[in-house]
Amino acid sequence: MNGILSDRVAVVTGASRGIGKGIALELGAAGATVYVTGRSETPGQLPGTVAGTAADIDRLGGRGIPFVCDHRDDDAVARLFDTIRTEHGHLDVLVNNVYNSPASARWLGKPFWEVPPKAWDEGFDIGVRSHYAAAHFAAPLLIESGGLIVDISSPGADHFTHNVVYGVGKAAVDRLTADMAHDLAETGVTVVSLWPGIVNTELLQMVPADAQGRRLITLPGEGTFDLEDAETPHFAGRAVVALAGDTDRRARTGRAWRVADLAEAYGFTDIDGRVPRTG
Repeated sequence: MNGILSDRVAVVTGASRGIGKGIALELGAAGATVYVTGRSETPGQLPGTVAGTAADIDRLGGRGIPFVCDHRDDDAVARLFDTIRTEHGHLDVLVNNVYNSPASARWLGKPFWEVPPKAWDEGFDIGVRSHYAAAHFAAPLLIESGGLIVDISSPGADHFTHNVVYGVGKAAVDRLTADMAHDLAETGVTVVSLWPGIVNTELLQMVPADAQGRRLITLPGEGTFDLEDAETPHFAGRAVVALAGDTDRRARTGRAWRVADLAEAYGFTDIDGRVPRTG
């Protein structure tokens, strides 16, 4: 894939670590200029910063640009896209990925009466409203380029996963995708939701190994999973690169797509050669 996106400018929100970082790195490896957003200027409990991801993009042959941004601050988000217009004059890809995973993890498997209303606000402010705000400010640039919006969602939009707040939030993201695609139907912009499976992020890498050396995670009501079978964050990144390079991607607009299904359609694999199906 190296170099196929060398003329493209992309934004990946929440790309200090996790799925966002994997996507940003794969876009960079394909030659793109990638604006990496997030709040992490210095490593915290979890590793990763916007500057660190940007530096890794540079090493892979793309150009990484860190942009420290709290996606609850609309003025900061507007400045991001004003900066892109000033510095590049165009935007080709927006990946709405930012999400507060550590906050969400506190309520895994809890019935709704044990999940406080503040959890709803945490999930929707960062996991839904932030996607809308970024798309709002990015839309003029994307319309000019006939670009691509990818909203990171989950199979939790389709069936019970984790808890009520999580599932309703992901369903909202998929409806956001569908309705933005309706508004953008005559513009040439493609909008899709992307469904990764279980992804071995830095947060899940904290899961200790058992006596047999297995790193197992139990999701209440869903089962127990061996993280050796999980996707890497790069798998979703390769899906985004494939979509960005597909001249016929408009046929996919307005819908949600599993990463594994796109892997089979486009012929890519995870970094270890597998096409994992974990969600």
